[in-house]
Amino acid sequence: MSTDRPHSVSVAGVIVDDQDRALLIKRRDNGHWEPPGGVLEREETIPEALQREVLEETGIKIALPATLTGIYKNMNGLIVSLVFRCEAADGTPTTGDETRALRWATREEVTELADEAYAIRVLDALDATSPPAIRAHDGVKLV
Repeated sequence: MSTDRPHSVSVAGVIVDDQDRALLIKRRDNGHWEPPGGVLEREETIPEALQREVLEETGIKIALPATLTGIYKNMNGLIVSLVFRCEAADGTPTTGDETRALRWATREEVTELADEAYAIRVLDALDATSPPAIRAHDGVKLV
């Protein structure tokens, strides 16, 4: 692996409802269940990117500030992800260009639906881990 390749920074928002369930999206590009999120654009702040990505992928506007619950590095993809526990402020969950399906998932359902590397992000957010968890993965499994 080349050491001169830069890392990308992404954000993900774990929206939690009053039944302690997390909103997962099924991505159109790969069919995987994950929390909504994506890579920061050049001129965006982290909160702006978080709000934009969650809104684009779920139709929900989140309340800010959100609580940072984990920092995750994809060792193969060279992506550092900041994951936040979020509260919905407005909107109704809806699919869109990037989202094939949405689902409110319990802890048990999260571990059944999502790859380990993404399930742990949601579980850390449900636990409102403090200080934030710091973990590494290969894109699928924790390392």
